[in-house]
Amino acid sequence: MVADGQALPFADGTFDSVICQLGLMFFPDPARGLTEFRRVLRARRCAAVCVNSTHDRAPMWGVLAEALSRYLPHQRDVLHLSFALADAGHLERLMALAGFREIRVRRETRTGSFESFEDYWAPIEEGPGSLPQAYRALAEPTRRAVREEVRARLARFESNGRLVMSVEMLIAAGRV
Repeated sequence: MVADGQALPFADGTFDSVICQLGLMFFPDPARGLTEFRRVLRARRCAAVCVNSTHDRAPMWGVLAEALSRYLPHQRDVLHLSFALADAGHLERLMALAGFREIRVRRETRTGSFESFEDYWAPIEEGPGSLPQAYRALAEPTRRAVREEVRARLARFESNGRLVMSVEMLIAAGRV
């Protein structure tokens, strides 16, 4: 089902758990989304959200967001939405304001890899998501410049031709 996360089409107390992975930071009003998550949970049940940490701790997206922001400064806020909830204290406060208790926010780091820079770049050329769409809207010479800047900045993550990067996420959980 496709639904607005800020106006869930379910009765109060419908679910045993709510999980939102890498989505809450894109809600126009994350606090409203968390309030909806709480509303649809049964008593004493949990919700968990996973969000990106800061752009420098998630280089596979952060480097591209930074490069695009130089060419599209008026879109900087939108290009950096992936990192909008990177402050653990802020995320905890949002959950508390939504009525959650026993809130825990922890940082998790995972390593991801790509066979090559080309494998990393292919989805960006295909255009799904806000960062690739912004990239694809640029004129061809600017796209080449962005691609080369990203390649140069990610070079430090190359190992035997592979790109190997750590990504830090914040995972917040709370109980109704």
